[in-house]
Amino acid sequence: MESSMITSMMKRNVLRCVFPVLCMIGMAGCVGTTPVHYQSLDSTAQLAPNMHSQDKHVPLYYSAPDAQLARYTQVMLDTVTVYNGDDQQFGTLSATERQQLADYMQTQFGQTLGQRYVLTSMAGPATLRIHLTLTGASTSVPVLSTVKQILPVGAVLGTLKSAADKPSKSLGSVTYAVEIYDSQSNRLLRAFVAKQYPAAENIPASLGSLSAAETGIKKGAEALLTQLE
Repeated sequence: MESSMITSMMKRNVLRCVFPVLCMIGMAGCVGTTPVHYQSLDSTAQLAPNMHSQDKHVPLYYSAPDAQLARYTQVMLDTVTVYNGDDQQFGTLSATERQQLADYMQTQFGQTLGQRYVLTSMAGPATLRIHLTLTGASTSVPVLSTVKQILPVGAVLGTLKSAADKPSKSLGSVTYAVEIYDSQSNRLLRAFVAKQYPAAENIPASLGSLSAAETGIKKGAEALLTQLE
């Protein structure tokens, strides 16, 4: 009995100490970095604020008026480019970390596109060429992993729930550009800039500095299948 009372008191004391931190994490969801209109993309001149959708993950968008992406059955996936313009949004990420995310992006997008399309290295009449540019990323704040070890997961989730599907500096994110061409004519059919991040309650995504960005890449790969329709 005495032991359980001591344990309960310790948990209350810990919660008192970390609650302000959790509140800051929750509020951080509203102040994530917004993707900029990157000036060194091939599609910069065509990209404009996305007025075609309420999707807050895609702030900049372009689509050729007569683009018919549904007729394509194959995809050439270029090697992912790491953006080096002055307006890049990598913050303190090292060159090694940036390349690590680009390699991960290459794998994830390739695997996901392969679920619907035949992946090829040859241009053809029914083949899209897709170029991905990693333009920014932020790392997760390690405090979340510490909090998870000293509090029940439910306590963390309850505090973070209100920040679900909002960009959070504490959980990290990834920004990238997608440029989609007809592989034969090299005509730009569609382009957009996207930002992806894990839901605030996705605790596993906070456990490694790049975990949230990698989760965002997975979400972005899955979203691309819908965006190709």
